[in-house]
Amino acid sequence: MEYSTIEYFKEDNIGIIRLNRPHRMNAVIEEMYMEIQQALKAAESDNTVRAVILTGSVLKKNGVVKQAFCAGADLKKHAEGDRTEAQKRKYIMLAQYATKALYEFPKPTIAAVNGPARGAGVEMALNCDFVFMADDATMALTETGLGTFIGGAVTYNLVRMVGLQTAKEIVYAGTLIDGKKAVELGLALRTYPIEELLTEAKAFARTLAARAPVSLQLAKKRLQQMYGFDHETVLLLEADAIFTCMNTEDWHEGIRAFKERRAPVFKGV
Repeated sequence: MEYSTIEYFKEDNIGIIRLNRPHRMNAVIEEMYMEIQQALKAAESDNTVRAVILTGSVLKKNGVVKQAFCAGADLKKHAEGDRTEAQKRKYIMLAQYATKALYEFPKPTIAAVNGPARGAGVEMALNCDFVFMADDATMALTETGLGTFIGGAVTYNLVRMVGLQTAKEIVYAGTLIDGKKAVELGLALRTYPIEELLTEAKAFARTLAARAPVSLQLAKKRLQQMYGFDHETVLLLEADAIFTCMNTEDWHEGIRAFKERRAPVFKGV
């Protein structure tokens, strides 16, 4: 499929979605949100894809290399003309559905934040399973300084990640956070020099891709539901997940591989 605002390609069993509007620092527009969802659908339906990386692009201009993850909403595009109420709602819901698609994607997702992430860029990153950042990449939720509001379930995810008071500071003040600070706060898992970022993200994706797909899918689903149920219900849901795994061929393969002292070859069935 041809894309105009992103690139989607595979490296072995890893799907890579690269935001591709470098001339606008990958600021989001309606087409980008739609194409992200289309790429995720393609990755979900492809059984050879076991993990997905979301990353940005590089702008090379006048001999200068500029990294960009996502600068947020394309405010220049917003300023081009008045939208109808229906058009405003369509844009908002496209954004919400794109972040929801990342959050609910059944396979592991890694945001490799290579450059500035603002607003919508942070929202997409925080809906991935893992955030890796370049040391000098930065993220900020700038909405209160623009008279708008955060989306992408940030009011849900951010509090869980950093606690209520720190979440308020980040949202209220639009605090600028670099890679190392993001790891310290729990917003990112790891930080690397920019030249190592994508290599390390791919290495981690390959580690995840070697695990049993059904087991990972159930683990993701249950961990993301952990705040929605009481202890007794969680026990029952975990038991159901274990039962599901025990009825897969991958479960038998895991046992055989353990006995034979070899790496298992999982097929997702």
